[in-house]
Order: sequence, then structure tokens, then C-alpha cells
Amino acid sequence: MEIRRLGHSGLMVPVLSFGTATFGGAGDFFKAWGQTDVQEATRLIDICLESGLNFFDTANGYSAGQSEEILGQALRGKRNQVLIATKATIPQGGGANNCGSSRFHLIESCEASLKRLNVDHIDLFYMHAFDSFTPVEETLSALNSLVQSGKIRYIACSNFSGWHLMKSLSVSEKYGWDKYIAHQVYYSLVGREYEWELMPLAADQGVGAVVWSPLAGGALTGKIRRNQKAPKTSRLGQIEFVSYEDEVLYKVVDVLTEIAAERSKSIPQIALNWLLSRPTISSIVVGARNEEQLKQNLGAVGWSLTGEEIKRLDDASSVRLTYPYWHQRGFPQLSPSLDQLR
Repeated sequence: MEIRRLGHSGLMVPVLSFGTATFGGAGDFFKAWGQTDVQEATRLIDICLESGLNFFDTANGYSAGQSEEILGQALRGKRNQVLIATKATIPQGGGANNCGSSRFHLIESCEASLKRLNVDHIDLFYMHAFDSFTPVEETLSALNSLVQSGKIRYIACSNFSGWHLMKSLSVSEKYGWDKYIAHQVYYSLVGREYEWELMPLAADQGVGAVVWSPLAGGALTGKIRRNQKAPKTSRLGQIEFVSYEDEVLYKVVDVLTEIAAERSKSIPQIALNWLLSRPTISSIVVGARNEEQLKQNLGAVGWSLTGEEIKRLDDASSVRLTYPYWHQRGFPQLSPSLDQLR
């Protein structure tokens, strides 16, 4: 398993991390993702550790906290072998203070996650979304206090826009507080908006990208093609998790299918390997309902696509940029290309 530095921090992480949104299955939304119990979770984690994957991603909002509880039980006796990431901010039930990135909510969320995970510290603590109502100074001051107390090792964000992230980094620098070292983002062959502004920002500021839904909610598994809808029993057939243009998806899947056949790999392995070739990517969060899916995903590492194969995928997934990005791309003397960000 290849290891990369997480942003400009000293923390080293495997290029694949294991997402535990399938643990628990509470409620219709997460039931469609999976219903992994403690026994199966323990087996999946053992397979991960055998492969060199020791980075596990969860959130307080996954199955109303059940994901954290199951992960904590499955990791019993293995805490010193692993890195654990969890999240806060997303609403948790009723109550005016039961959501957001206020000092009140973050401290309560951290304490609750530590209890559910049955650990004394969290390695990476994400803001699951940007809270526009809480002052950035309040959020970052609270996070800095949690780091100083030893309850959190590093802080990160998820689903921020460019100005959200840049403002947060600037405030941290102003006061000498801990900075976000990672940004968990949606990025896939049918969702390349991350490249427009967030990728250049990450390269400039040293923020590592951790990718969620790298297979576009299952759309890049080969289950969807022209004149072929997703199986009703699949997650994709039950919930629409990410959006994409149908024609772009069909073009991408056509090329993925060709390259997969040429390389004797699966379609998901090609899609994941393409992501690993992109600038700023530190780790990709992969999930699995069962051992077969997990082992398939683990097969995405240890080899590389050729430059020609990457270009074929780039061309198939290319879409028209929105303003101001098409204007910026029109002046290559002023704006770096993706190749220059590497």
C-alpha cells in the first residue's frame, strides 16, 4: 500500500482509506448503503490491515452514531495500529444547538464521538460542512483547544467552497492556531469540479485532498450504461447520492470498459487509479458491503495507468467549465494547468 503525506502536515496516510458509512444501516438512507454489523466489520478491518490500509473514516452522522460505535468495537485491541477520522457539524436530531460548528456543539460532538469510538483521541477531526452562522474564529479557536487538550491530533474540513477554506486558513494563521490539513471532497471521473478552484487552492496552501464517493455513488462500477439502469437492489437504484450528466457517464464508462479489458482490471479499479494520478490527492475513501467488494477496491493500487490511458479518460470526462474558470483557462500564461500542479 502506497503511503502519502496528508497535505503539508507530518501525518502519513495510505492512499486508500476505508469508509464506514455502511456500518449500522439505521434509517432508509443508510440502510441503502449497507447494514454491516460488528462481526462483519471486524473481518473487513482485518482485511484492510493485512493490505496495509490502516486509515478508517466515519462520522457522528452515519446511522445516528452507530457507525462510530461499530467501528470502535471492531477496532478493540487494535487502536495503536490505526488512524481514525470522524466528523461533526451536520445536524444530529432536534435542538437548536445540536448542529453546526459552534464551540458548544464541537466540544459536545467530540466528547460523544470519543465515547462511541471508545478511544481517548481522534486522529483527524473534520468539519463535515461549513457553518455560515458561526464565526470562523469561534470554530477554529474551539478546534485549537481540542488539539491542545490532546483529544484531537489534526483538524480538517469537508465540502467547503474555496473562500470558506481560504478564510479559515487565514484566520488560523493570524492567531497561530492549528490549520486544516485536509479537505474531504467529492471528486470522480463524472464530477471534476474539484479541479476548478479547490485543487489549485489545495496545491498552493498545502491541503491534502481526501476523496469521498470516488465511484460517483456507484455510477462508475459499470452497473449503468446506455439503455441499462442501475439494479433496484443496488444503492444507486435506491438513492440518488451525487449528480452527473448521463451522456458524460456513458462516455466515461465506455472508455473505462475498454481500458479495464486491456489491463485485465475491473472498471472500479481503473476509476480509482485515475484519481490516484491527480494532483493534491492524499487518500481515497473506499467503502464495501462485503469482502469481495473490499478486495476489488484494494486492487486499485500497486500499479499505474499510462499517460495515454489517462488522456483517454480525461477526454471522455471533460465538460464545459462555468465562469470564471473558462475565462481563466483561456490564459495559460496566468493560470497553472493540472500538469503544473503536480
